[in-house]
Amino acid sequence: MNKTISLEEAASWVETGSTLGLGGMTLYRRPSAFVYALLRRHLKEHQPNQLTLLSFACGLESDLLVGAGLVSRVRCCYFGLEIFGLAPMFTYYANHGLIEVMEETEASLAFGLRARLAGIGFMPGRGWIGTDLPRLRPDVKKIVDPYTGEELMAFPAIHPDLAVIHALRADDEGNAQLGLNQAMDIELVQAADRTIITAEEIVPELERADIVAPYVHAVVHAPRGAAPSSCHPYYTLDGRAILAYSEKVSDPQSFASYLQWFFDQHDPGTA
Repeated sequence: MNKTISLEEAASWVETGSTLGLGGMTLYRRPSAFVYALLRRHLKEHQPNQLTLLSFACGLESDLLVGAGLVSRVRCCYFGLEIFGLAPMFTYYANHGLIEVMEETEASLAFGLRARLAGIGFMPGRGWIGTDLPRLRPDVKKIVDPYTGEELMAFPAIHPDLAVIHALRADDEGNAQLGLNQAMDIELVQAADRTIITAEEIVPELERADIVAPYVHAVVHAPRGAAPSSCHPYYTLDGRAILAYSEKVSDPQSFASYLQWFFDQHDPGTA
């Protein structure tokens, strides 16, 4: 089955109030082209919004969604631009109480997705025992192991409505290769109701696949689709673009100016 669609059609899959999972890792292999398409749709139609943004570690593309007002809740264990500093719009929205930040760690994200994969309501683990994190997340309960009497934490299942992953290569059926840095992309795909793969290359056939076709619902050909984040071995990080963003943006007004400037530069007449 040929599952290829356009970026514009892919962006239309995002529904108001849904949980959107973005693959990649901070400034590596992020689905940037998809985010730009979603922003274009938002600028034209002023929807969708009230999204829950789910990612292992959020970067610039996630900050764009927050700045555009599409996100009401964030679930990640890091949100920033690494050596380029803080994510300015996430910092602004969080400091002003304009966005809900669900405290997460690597453990809570991993256990939550594993619970979803197992088809159960929670996954027990030792993470967070002896910390203040349960006070910030009352939905994470303490339980007792019925076999050993050990106190554990019960991490609730995480249910993404849509996962978007940028891959190195994919075929038109949805089999995809991610490379060696896979973050939590495979688990995200398996946990989501629907998955979109954007890929640098669409090839006739793959010798091996990190993500297999039955989990994938659509494929988009998106050369340089992770830029300005890196996508080894195709291209490196565009540090100048990320630095320009961090220097230009600090509040909603400067963000709106930046976004208009960006689309004027890349899509004259469409913003």
